[in-house]
Amino acid sequence: MPGALSERGRQASLISNAITRLHRDHYGRGATTARTVIQRNYVVTFLDDIYTPVERTLIEAGQTEAVRDTRQIFQQAMRPSFVEAVENAMGRTVIAFMSQVHFAPDMAAEVFVLEPRPEDGVPQSVDGGPPSDGGGPVS
Repeated sequence: MPGALSERGRQASLISNAITRLHRDHYGRGATTARTVIQRNYVVTFLDDIYTPVERTLIEAGQTEAVRDTRQIFQQAMRPSFVEAVENAMGRTVIAFMSQVHFAPDMAAEVFVLEPRPEDGVPQSVDGGPPSDGGGPVS
């Protein structure tokens, strides 16, 4: 199992670096720290200290919704790049991507769901059937 753990560490590092680089290249500033957690079909990257000086000014002026809305628009525009970074590192297909920002503390979470592998089996809902997707994609 040590080989699998070191492979997961390498993948997590690749993803953290890629997500931080994408933020830096497109926002002009990346997070000061990033940590990626990989568990079965889930990948979550936590980013700390993410806001630009302009965003910090808006947050201090009480304009958190404007900052949140702009960040969500950015995440949708960047979706293909974020997904590609995770797929390249994991060698698996991303079937869902969600993003969330938080103001105090200053952080964000990028959440990726990977296509289940055959050995993972099909997840079951409470009634025993396949889970419902709720009617459409969620970002």
